Amino acid sequence: MLRIAVPNKGSLSGPAMAMLHEAGYQQRKESKELVLVDPSNEVEFFYLRPRDIAIYVSSGKLDIGITGRDLLLDSGADSEEILQLGFARSTFRYATKPGTAAGPEDFDGMTIATSYEGIVANHLDKAGVKASVVHLDGAVETAIELGVAQIIADVVETGTSLRNAGLEVIGEPIMTSEAVVIRRHGAPADDPKVQQFLRRLQGVLVARSYVMMDYDCRVEHLERAVALTPGLESPTISPLHHEGWVAVRSMVAAKEAQRIMDDLYELGARAILTTAIHACRL
Repeated sequence: MLRIAVPNKGSLSGPAMAMLHEAGYQQRKESKELVLVDPSNEVEFFYLRPRDIAIYVSSGKLDIGITGRDLLLDSGADSEEILQLGFARSTFRYATKPGTAAGPEDFDGMTIATSYEGIVANHLDKAGVKASVVHLDGAVETAIELGVAQIIADVVETGTSLRNAGLEVIGEPIMTSEAVVIRRHGAPADDPKVQQFLRRLQGVLVARSYVMMDYDCRVEHLERAVALTPGLESPTISPLHHEGWVAVRSMVAAKEAQRIMDDLYELGARAILTTAIHACRL
């Protein structure tokens, strides 16, 4: 039975369980459930603290897990990411009071407060910067005001909380992060159960990114229409009852769907429809 770690709380938890549900797996109904067995899919889910998941997976006690890239790298665990999941995206940046420093090149002798000590220490070491790193759990914006540090390093989304604290982002991003599937370094890459799990999640990612588009088109405009909707391999084309018309079906990127519909209409296509894709295998 495949043993999988899932975040039990925070910004990773809800989207991770939603994706697993879309992939056909049972998920817990109560937040107090720590373990759930899905016998029909031969999977056992363990709901763990997101920051601990990489450690559990690296120990070999669990086969794979879902966590953030930032948490994986900060843990120092002997695990690796094998699939990007596209949610919980964030950017990790330095911030300080205006005029304190322009970037890491000015950090020598300073103290940096962060919840991600491993990532920051590694980044400073690669940059050749001699600075102290102090670990704080939770929000670190007040560390500078309270004199704990001169610099902070934290996840930045809009930057509003930093501005409210009188801070500004400095230097280049330390890293970008998102939810990822991880496994232990050295684990068999061809494990059939793991490969099936990954195919299911990849199917969800594709289904979320594409829609199925159907439309009717005059034969003389078909080549131009197909150029707009080439599909993954090629579109399905069927003759209609009225001579000179064909029906076309093709997968198109969801973010481009409205523009493509406009272009098809201008070309003379009619009965243009899009439908959601709930699951797929490519």
